[in-house]
Amino acid sequence: METKDVILSLRNKNNLSQEELAEKVFVTRQAVSRWETGETIPNTETLKQLSKLFDVSINTLLGTPRQLICQCCGMPLDDGTLSKEPDGEFNEDYCKWCYSDGKFTYESKEQLIDFCVEHMANENWSAEQVRAYMESFVPTLKHWK
Repeated sequence: METKDVILSLRNKNNLSQEELAEKVFVTRQAVSRWETGETIPNTETLKQLSKLFDVSINTLLGTPRQLICQCCGMPLDDGTLSKEPDGEFNEDYCKWCYSDGKFTYESKEQLIDFCVEHMANENWSAEQVRAYMESFVPTLKHWK
């Protein structure tokens, strides 16, 4: 989905006119119209306001142009699993289980890996396989570099 379609869909889902949306993010109705026709896209500050207003990530507003993964545990991220900063803004680097209210959950790679082994191992993937995978993958993530 393109940015223009995302904004139109979110505006309609929230029963807002173009004028009402414009007032909420401090732009003109014409600016909203240009976003929805694909003529322009919102600037960075306006994307942040739209993100808060609609409770979706900027990545979602931009049509999910890239697949996000948690830079602590490697879990795929979407709007339901993204962490938030203390001010309510989405943090697109971490999942809500690894980072919450400005604090990280795990103090060490080993603590994270132990947790993952305990919760990911199953009949298809043994604890040893999970541990080997996580020990090779986790150090490549931004948080642990």
